[in-house]
Amino acid sequence: MHSEITLPIAADHPAFAGHFPGAPIVPGVVLLDAAVHAALRMSRSSTASNGEPGPLGDGCQISSVKFLSPVGPGETLTICLETTAAGSVRFEISGAGRKVATGTLVLPPLP
Repeated sequence: MHSEITLPIAADHPAFAGHFPGAPIVPGVVLLDAAVHAALRMSRSSTASNGEPGPLGDGCQISSVKFLSPVGPGETLTICLETTAAGSVRFEISGAGRKVATGTLVLPPLP
C-alpha cells in the first residue's frame, strides 16, 4: 500500500521558540511524530471495512530513521509511505526538492 500526505510547517509552530532562537529549525521528533501518525492512519484506513478507522493498537517501533536536511518555518513537506512485504512501513519526508528524512516503522499488530 502507498500513501502520501502534505505537511505544512507553520511559521509560528511552538517548537521554534526553543529550537533554536534566531535560527529556527523543526526538531526531528516533530517530523518523526508526523510520519508515525501518517503510518498509523494509513494502517487503520486499510483495515476499516466501512471507511471508519480501525483499531490503533499500542504504539509502534522505530526500526530506523535518518534526518538528512533541516526544515525551517513555513516549509511544506510531503510524507510518502510504502508498506513493505514484511509488514513494516518505509517513509520518506521531502520538501523543496530535497529529502528531509527517511526511515522504517514497525506498526503494532491490529486485533
